[in-house]
Amino acid sequence: MSEKEIGQKWDRCLADCAIKVGTGLGLGIVFSVVFFKRRTSPIALGTGLGLGMAYSNCQNDFRSHYVLHSKVSKEQ
Repeated sequence: MSEKEIGQKWDRCLADCAIKVGTGLGLGIVFSVVFFKRRTSPIALGTGLGLGMAYSNCQNDFRSHYVLHSKVSKEQ
């Protein structure tokens, strides 16, 4: 695996982590305000779930050697 491929995998992992943690945090805040009388447990749960999903995706991405992630270009 080349250094460029490793860099691309890290970039995908960090972007995925930011999206999943941000979504979990946002949903946790909404559920905290709407349903749980402003307790912090839904916020921590949502953030933890997002981080766990991102970690699992990154782990699978780094373990797979044969999956190609490429951009499809249409040449005319």
